[in-house]
Amino acid sequence: MQLSYFHVAADVPSGDPPESAVVIDVLRATTTIACALDHGAEAVQTFADLDDLKICASKWPVSSRLLLGERGGRMLEGFDLGNSPVAVDAEKVCGKRLFMSTTNGTRSLHRVSTASNLYTASLLNRRAVAEAIIKGKPRDLWIVGSGWEGDYSLEDSFAAGALTAYLLENSKEMVHLMNDELISALAVWEQWKTNPEACLRTASHGKRLVKLGDHDADFSCCAQLDKLAVVPKQVEPGVLMAS
Repeated sequence: MQLSYFHVAADVPSGDPPESAVVIDVLRATTTIACALDHGAEAVQTFADLDDLKICASKWPVSSRLLLGERGGRMLEGFDLGNSPVAVDAEKVCGKRLFMSTTNGTRSLHRVSTASNLYTASLLNRRAVAEAIIKGKPRDLWIVGSGWEGDYSLEDSFAAGALTAYLLENSKEMVHLMNDELISALAVWEQWKTNPEACLRTASHGKRLVKLGDHDADFSCCAQLDKLAVVPKQVEPGVLMAS
């Protein structure tokens, strides 16, 4: 397996897509997706464009849909929920389709939506996603971070390093590191692996969330490692279901 990491969507090469791809947005989209599907959401459908989201959502019964939206870390006006993993509890989301658009994560998902196998990962479901990758034995795998408005993010590199470390520890003979970005991500993981929440709070986006208000519960949730067995996988363009 040839493994590469790209910090943001714009870094992803043009041309043929990889056999498999994993999108990471620790703070907070892919953590929210994992929690929503673990709590029984029918699916999470992601959109880079808000108008597309509203048109698609309008075709679903109000009783079986929820709109999740965030820009700049704040919930969008007229939406049911923002982008918080602690808000998507089973009482709210079970059996419903979630229509989701965020500042960063949904853009990265759109960028690699043509991959044969597309997953989302967070610290919460790192092990589950890694095991699915090992089982699938792809010839190439791209890990794509989400960053912040096109810029590098520490927390996504930390999670990319965490995922890579698990793959190396459990299937080293099949893993080949293909770029320096991935080697750097491993170094970030080594630096912070004993205190993930400290990494998230040190990151510029973590500091941004602190300024927006009390997000202690979100930080605590996003920093937990290997707590969920759910594997979000794209089943049609933009639509993620638990696998």
